[in-house]
Amino acid sequence: MPATLALDNTSAAILERAFTAGSLTPVFQPVVRVDTLEVVAHEGLSRCALLPEPCSILDLLDLARTEGRLAELELHAARTICRAFAGHGTQGRLLVNLSAHAILQDAMRPDDVLAALAAGGLDPARITVEVTERDVVENPARLAHALGYLRAHGVRIALDDFGNGHSNFEMWNEIHPDVVKIDRYLINGLSRSAGRLAIVRALCQVAESLGTDLVGEGVEDPADLRVLRDLGVPFVQGFLIGRPVAAPVQEASAEAQQVLRVPAVSVLPRPRGPITQRPTQVSHLLIEAPPVHPRQTNDEVMALFVDHPELHAVAVVKEGNPIGLINRRLVNERMAQPFARELLARKSCTALMNSAPLICDEQRSLESLADVLRGEDQRYLSDGFIVTSAGHYRGLGTGEALVRRVSELRIDAARHANPLTFLPGNIPTTEHLERLLEGSERFAVVHVDLTDFKPFNDHYGYSRGDEMIRLLSGLLSEHVDPALDFIGHIGGDDFVALFQSPDWQARCLRVIDTFNARAPTLFDAADVVRGGLRGKDRRGTSQFFPFTTVVMGAVELIPPLPQRAQSIATLAARAKRHAKRANQGLHVFARTPSATP
Repeated sequence: MPATLALDNTSAAILERAFTAGSLTPVFQPVVRVDTLEVVAHEGLSRCALLPEPCSILDLLDLARTEGRLAELELHAARTICRAFAGHGTQGRLLVNLSAHAILQDAMRPDDVLAALAAGGLDPARITVEVTERDVVENPARLAHALGYLRAHGVRIALDDFGNGHSNFEMWNEIHPDVVKIDRYLINGLSRSAGRLAIVRALCQVAESLGTDLVGEGVEDPADLRVLRDLGVPFVQGFLIGRPVAAPVQEASAEAQQVLRVPAVSVLPRPRGPITQRPTQVSHLLIEAPPVHPRQTNDEVMALFVDHPELHAVAVVKEGNPIGLINRRLVNERMAQPFARELLARKSCTALMNSAPLICDEQRSLESLADVLRGEDQRYLSDGFIVTSAGHYRGLGTGEALVRRVSELRIDAARHANPLTFLPGNIPTTEHLERLLEGSERFAVVHVDLTDFKPFNDHYGYSRGDEMIRLLSGLLSEHVDPALDFIGHIGGDDFVALFQSPDWQARCLRVIDTFNARAPTLFDAADVVRGGLRGKDRRGTSQFFPFTTVVMGAVELIPPLPQRAQSIATLAARAKRHAKRANQGLHVFARTPSATP
């Protein structure tokens, strides 16, 4: 029992006051159908003005449970709520909470539940019992049996707070609810969390397979409401939709109506890390290979290579720690020279080893080896590398396998999220474009590119080139509305912006002006004075290139929308090429794709 309740009152006295007439005040919170904005139901809740502050109805329920009167109190609350709802003459369904713990008690007889639900003459077929549970239900099958009697009389069943607490898939599968309410934990921040998005998407698929209606509860953020709509969650509830009030309402809040009446496609959150199913650690490239000791001779190393023809190299290990690597091909070439065997065969194998091999811990990520691939020392391509665990020798890896696997990871990452800017890559960009095409509102596709970027990159190097690409990426992200507009990095210096903002042209022009003003700061001082740099074009001819600028080619799509994303991308690319040739910052394609074949 909460300490506050115990100050001046006994448990029995507090409960007795709770059972007196007028002690519990019913309030009702609307549940709205997303596609029609219709208020289809209300959840009935109880408030108790007799409780000392700051105690809540949950404290009272805990007290009743401690005193063994939980079923009695829940039936009293349900009776009060149903009588009040019937008195208001409100249409639609009523959702009433009953805990699984109380339902499973002998004190809560099924006929008593029906009598409470029918208080005030309310038809039980208009009532949905929300099964709530603050403890683990050890026997869901028994709970399902107890609910069967209510179902036989037309009462529908809802599973409350799914995704938090003790509502789980076992409960879902056993009681076969008509409705599952997704807990506010998964709803709050849905528009900003790729993890929550993935879970809610999965719940939508399960609900569709099992024929269950979903209610997203705890909706407070307009962005979360838009994502729920786009995911196809049919019903929503929360403070944004309507707060609990004494009299049932006839419509959702004005803010919720405004959000749902704007058909803009939401921009879904994306995971921060790369999306790949491939192994990502060095341990997955491990080849078990016998090492040699520094005291062993080159002759013994040659014999080892004969016994193990699959080995490309052998590690030299002293007291468990690798100190070098001997390449098979280099040893064969060296020993094939005149008098080499006579001079080297009996010498220590350290004479022919690479004393500075590439050594990688087995837990190291493959992505972290990207800098090795770009380095000047390319011996690892033929030598391979040594794999260790806590500094001790584990085995070998080949350079070929390393290059192949890192390349695969880079391709996977580029498809889903560009590794330089971390913006979405080709696949999510295409997916968002297809979602826009499934809608019914106008939007714009803008292909963004840089002029003369290759000479700049060749002249100043990849590091300076990456800095320029990040500058463009940052400006694009800064000048879009993240709730409406989508930026994708589809490779190199190519970006795609998918705009739903009505002022998209003004946003594009601001990006162009800001980039063109800042880009010269990335050039050397002497080149700034000259207004550009001297470099070679794609044919190898030396020429002068002015400062790098941004060009954009745009296509604005007006309903009826085309169905092929590829044709739209082609038109945007054509508009971008026109902007480049005309030295024009933004070129908007005159025809809409809906008018094209």
